[in-house]
Parts: sequence; C-alpha cells; structure tokens
Amino acid sequence: MKVIIVSPEKVLYQGEASSVVVPGEKGRFEILDHHAPIISTLTKGTVVCRGNAPVTLAVRGGFVDVACNEVSICVEEECK
Repeated sequence: MKVIIVSPEKVLYQGEASSVVVPGEKGRFEILDHHAPIISTLTKGTVVCRGNAPVTLAVRGGFVDVACNEVSICVEEECK
C-alpha cells in the first residue's frame, strides 16, 4: 500500500509498506493492505512502517486517513 507521512515542515516518508502501526486515540492499531476506510486522531507514541524500507517515528500526535489502499499520516514529531 502507498504511505505518506508528513509534518507541518516536510515530508517524513513516502513509499510502499506492507503494514503501518499507529498510536490511535483508543490504542495502537495496525493498518494492512486493503484496510477499510478510516480517519483517526493519533496520540503520543510511535508510528512504524514495515516493508522494504522500514521506518519508525516518535510522534506527539496527529491524524491518519486510510482510503483506497493509501495511508496518509500527518504528525507532529517529537523534539530531538
């Protein structure tokens, strides 16, 4: 599935993933290929994209939108 993760400043990740795990408002959940459409807010935690180029991002919050086998995530990154 196609995944894009953006912050207010830049694109953090754009590519293909076999699964994405996000810190949803009511708990962590995993998004797989052909997931049902969903929009959810995100809380402080970790976003994990699994696939050929795995990515792990610490976030302070944001939201996720899943539709048509595409995952769009807008996050506020943790300060480093």
